[in-house]
Amino acid sequence: MRFHAPPADLARFFTTFYRVEIVVPEGARVADALQPEWANLRFFAGDFPVSRSVAGDRVAGADFVATGPSSGPLDFTVGTTRLWGIGLLPLGWATFVGEPAHRAANRVFDGRQAPPFAAFVPLADDLAADPGREAAEYARLVQFFRHEAHRHGDEDPRIAAIHAMLLEEDVGDVADMAERAGLTTRTLERLARRAFGFPPKLLLRRQRFMRSLANYMLDPQAGWSGSIDRGYYDQSHFVRDCHRFLGMAPSEYAAMGHPVMASFVRERHRLYGSAVQTLDRPSAA
Repeated sequence: MRFHAPPADLARFFTTFYRVEIVVPEGARVADALQPEWANLRFFAGDFPVSRSVAGDRVAGADFVATGPSSGPLDFTVGTTRLWGIGLLPLGWATFVGEPAHRAANRVFDGRQAPPFAAFVPLADDLAADPGREAAEYARLVQFFRHEAHRHGDEDPRIAAIHAMLLEEDVGDVADMAERAGLTTRTLERLARRAFGFPPKLLLRRQRFMRSLANYMLDPQAGWSGSIDRGYYDQSHFVRDCHRFLGMAPSEYAAMGHPVMASFVRERHRLYGSAVQTLDRPSAA
């Protein structure tokens, strides 16, 4: 896997552009689950994944798979394949997709068939995730979003303000978040659902959990006790969140294999400095 930081003029919209190759024995498939994350566009060449969302969607046989922002796992199986992935930050979703994010939250789509993603079909036609053409295909991604992609209205600076508050570990609750972002709680609730996909209370809770999960994925030997974020009152508090965001107890998650995600998290942290999308801090315009 290789991670490409978006150029400076696009950095406020995206987490990373990333190219991944997965190789398994002939006829075999690997199973794993995506963790809670921001929205993503993924373009496959080779075997196509079978994906199942917590909302009940099932997508198979699609070379372009789109996901909305998530607060639960996305189970998938896939064989030998190559892919380009694009992580959309909340401002990127609002700018390039335009659909209210809560309508796509915890869902997976065949990007060629779902109207909100029709504008990205040209990328599905152009990207083969060919390692010999990596530089050219990265340049194609940049060209598309810089010059071709439709932008839905003016950028709303309040989205960036909310995002900044999510990344502050000492934000206590929704009222504190709204005050620091310079918004009323009602406005915060409305904008959070539209651009981020979830109410602000759930977003704050997800951030706290993802900080813990990232710590664990980077150093499993430390165990959950050495990974839990300081925002948790006690271990039972964390266990409840683990059930909420992963659908299982911490011990169950630790006992499972994570052949794709474990490598992804470690390599992302090594090369990009951030282990998971939800902890990425977007650059200013």
